[in-house]
Amino acid sequence: MTQTAPNAPVFTTALAQNAEDLRAAQRLRYRVFVEELGGAGAMVDHEAGLEQDRFDPFFDHLLLRDITRPEAEQVVGVYRLLRSEGARAVGQFYSEDEYDLGVLRQSGRRLLELGRSCLLPEYRGGAGMFHLWTALSAYVAQHQIEILFGVASFHGTDRAALAAPLSLLYHAHLAPPELRVQARGAEALDMNMIAATDLDRRAAVLEIPALIKAYLRLGGFVGQGAFVDHAFNTTDVCLVLDTKRMNARQRSIYTRPGGA
Repeated sequence: MTQTAPNAPVFTTALAQNAEDLRAAQRLRYRVFVEELGGAGAMVDHEAGLEQDRFDPFFDHLLLRDITRPEAEQVVGVYRLLRSEGARAVGQFYSEDEYDLGVLRQSGRRLLELGRSCLLPEYRGGAGMFHLWTALSAYVAQHQIEILFGVASFHGTDRAALAAPLSLLYHAHLAPPELRVQARGAEALDMNMIAATDLDRRAAVLEIPALIKAYLRLGGFVGQGAFVDHAFNTTDVCLVLDTKRMNARQRSIYTRPGGA
């Protein structure tokens, strides 16, 4: 699909079709997650400038291109998408390294894991993310997905610095029991660090990353506990979105570019 606007980028969205497309996604991820955010990983290729891992061959990779740019630089946004079939092939969902997904796996519903979402800085806060979401909504409909989930990150690993926004997520957006995945392992972090009555909610909201706030506007929830990912220099929360719980306004945001 193609979206245009006067004096604006010309966006197209498509799934990666070949190794060259995948490398373009990995190059963009390297720029954002490694160069910008200071992340690392066992399979990161610094010489080639690729952020990659063992899960990549099993994901679908949704690419956002701005075709006004030189051909080699057109990929400006990416999303990784993993359905249950892919998780069975690799042996797990990516986020199972951090979260117990038992309640989702046992639900019998069709699952889609989202991850590695990023855009170049100059495309953030504009229409780019909503073009990705429009393509994502078509993918969800095509595969009859019922629950979307995945980890989203706060930059940094300082528990005290993140106490207010994590506490707000816990008090205001904790998933219901049937969707409440659980952080696990030695790096699991209790999000309930400040009592609800002691929170400066307005200040805490400002500290929540835009992507997490966007999922919350769609009716998403967070799982129980955060996870400190030292390799990526992030603190992660697991977001869960049940498409059956979305109201009409939330669906319009999700399926129409520029809707929020």
